[in-house]
This record gives sequence, C-alpha cells and structure tokens, in this order.
Amino acid sequence: MPEPVPESEPDNQVERVLVVTAHPDDVDFGASGTLAQWTRQGMAVTLCVITDGDAGGFDPAVARSDIPRIRRAEQRAAAALWGADDVVYLGYRDGELTVSHDLRRDISRVIRQVRPRRMLIQSPERNWERIQASHPDHLAAGEAAIQAVYPDARNPFAHVSLLSDEGLEAWTVEEVWVMAGPQPGHAVDITDTFATKIAALRAHESQTAHMDDLETFMRGWGELTAERFHLPKGRLAEAFQIVKTA
Repeated sequence: MPEPVPESEPDNQVERVLVVTAHPDDVDFGASGTLAQWTRQGMAVTLCVITDGDAGGFDPAVARSDIPRIRRAEQRAAAALWGADDVVYLGYRDGELTVSHDLRRDISRVIRQVRPRRMLIQSPERNWERIQASHPDHLAAGEAAIQAVYPDARNPFAHVSLLSDEGLEAWTVEEVWVMAGPQPGHAVDITDTFATKIAALRAHESQTAHMDDLETFMRGWGELTAERFHLPKGRLAEAFQIVKTA
C-alpha cells in the first residue's frame, strides 16, 4: 500500500520546473507522460541531462564517437514532443558519474538559472524491486541533484563563484518529485498522454528501435502502477515520491 504523500504544490501555481537526469531517455521512460501534462497546463519545463549517454546504443555499425551527438539530438526531439522549454547538457561521461563537488556546482548553476519551484529527479536510493532503474549513474544523479537542492543552491555562501563570477543569486526549490524510487506515494494518471510518452521513447531510436514490444511493455507497467494506486481499470499511471524542501 503506498505511503501517505505530502500535499504537492498546486499545479496552477508552479510556473517553472527543472528536471535533472543522468542520461538521454531516462526522463522519457520515467516521467514523460506527467511532463506532457505539466507543459499542457502551462508550466515551463527545463530538462538538464548530465551525461551524453555515450556508453549507450546497440548498433555496432555506429561509430562510438557519434553516439553523444546522436543521443543529444534524440533527447531534443523527444523533449519537443512533450513540450520542454529547453534542454541543457552538462557533458559528463556516461558510466563514470560520481557525486562530486563539480557536479553539485553545475546542477546548482542550472537551478539558479532556471529558478524552478518544482524539480523532478532520479532516486538516490536503490530500488531492489526495479534494479534496472537503479543504474549507478541514476543514483549519483539523484544524490547530486538533491544535494544541489539542499543545501547548495539556496546557500549564497556555497559555490561562491556562481554569485561572484556569474551573478547567479541563491534559489530555494520548494518541492522535489522523485521518480523510480522505492517509496512512491503519488500517482499521475497519464492515460491521455501515453501516446506522447511512446512517441518520445521512439524518438530515442538508437535505444528503442530494437524494442518491438515497447508500447506493450510500457502499457503493462503503466497499468500495474495505476492498479497499485487504485485508479480505475484500464488507466495508466506514473508514480513519484514528493518531498517538501522548503
């Protein structure tokens, strides 16, 4: 049974959202149905992708040196489908992500630039029921992102060069939505945006072209999530843990 969830900020009061993920396609598997709803409601969503996904891909005929360019382009195309306002890449190496001071600073920079009321991040906690969601890069991205939320981005004396050299004032994110974690407490009905989710995933051709059962698999997962949260039969959902941070 899902745990009680804190009441989230009303969607009509959230103007800007920042999403932080480790790889291109992470957000489309985990939350693109929800993001499509948010952008339709008028939220400006910025996606920050930490790595270029250069360790991904399945076609040996594609030169590895081409993968970063391909995956960046695929993520931009996918994000355009669900309505991203902007996509930012940090350029870290896929498969080598650690929670470093530099990464915390770089995410804090984006937070101070975007000034979001809400953030969506990956879980820093391993999910033993969905081990595929707990790639080491995902865990590092989630931990670095939550450390950037608290205490870094809101502390004017942290990463002082952001203020002294770049003029970026401290910013407090009020709530964080965590995807693919072990303790989801809130479900979003994505039945009406499921087609957008599938289109976004198919835009990641280097990652999904070989998946003939992609739509069937994602529909099945969405139905299981909806059932867990007692949505009507046939509905589809994405689940999150909501954390109040202010």
